[in-house]
Amino acid sequence: MLFGDLKGRVAIVTGSGANIGEACARALAGAGAAVVLADINLTGAQKVADDIVSAGGTAMAHVLDLVDEDSIAAVIAATVAHYGRIDILHNNAADTRPDFMAQDKSFLDMTSEVWDRTFAINTRGPMLMIKHVAPHMIAGGGGSIINTGSGTALLGDLFHPAYASSKAALHTMTRNVATHFGHHNIRCNAILPGLVLSKGAREMMSDGEIDFIQRHVLLPRQSVPEDIAGPVLFLASDAASFVTGQVFSADGGIVHHVPFYADVMAQMSAN
Repeated sequence: MLFGDLKGRVAIVTGSGANIGEACARALAGAGAAVVLADINLTGAQKVADDIVSAGGTAMAHVLDLVDEDSIAAVIAATVAHYGRIDILHNNAADTRPDFMAQDKSFLDMTSEVWDRTFAINTRGPMLMIKHVAPHMIAGGGGSIINTGSGTALLGDLFHPAYASSKAALHTMTRNVATHFGHHNIRCNAILPGLVLSKGAREMMSDGEIDFIQRHVLLPRQSVPEDIAGPVLFLASDAASFVTGQVFSADGGIVHHVPFYADVMAQMSAN
């Protein structure tokens, strides 16, 4: 089985009713996997599932509340009952609603409620998904777990410290999961997007804010959700069968250059 061929595999994608998760679910289904779209936004997940089925793929939607372990267990049970196995888990969901992210401010303004909810969804939720999925992957002879991390976890920033900290914890958890389950042929890796201009991201940011960040992207275009779907397909496939414990950036190089890159480029252009 080569990269892009996932026939016979069953995948769960959390947060798949829109944005990055939607693009990844569509890509996995396009590669032949049966996909369970798990999202607290059941309406969005059902629409994407219906589109996949209409296009000849295999998919179903299921409501998921990552704060509730019973809800997590229900998604896993429904997947196994419907498809008989689980081969791929993409832990993608995060609470990035603009009104919630606006509360993730400086440490001086941070509330314990915002901090705890951020970790509950971004770190505790994926941990519980893995806890409930792993026994089925072990029974099936292995699997691939793919976590959506964040480039914000690699560097200090002035904004969203709870989000960045929760993603840094997710990166460490990725390596621990790879270590714990490698002997069961379960691989675990993380993909770190940069600024992915999904519909949700555009709703959160002004054109000026987008341009300010885009100046630091090394490649000459903006990132779209499909840019994350490609690495997910690779890590889900047998082309990555010896890749585990890795934390990959898929960010156009935004965190991989000297901090004054954009200023130098502007100066060179002016000359």
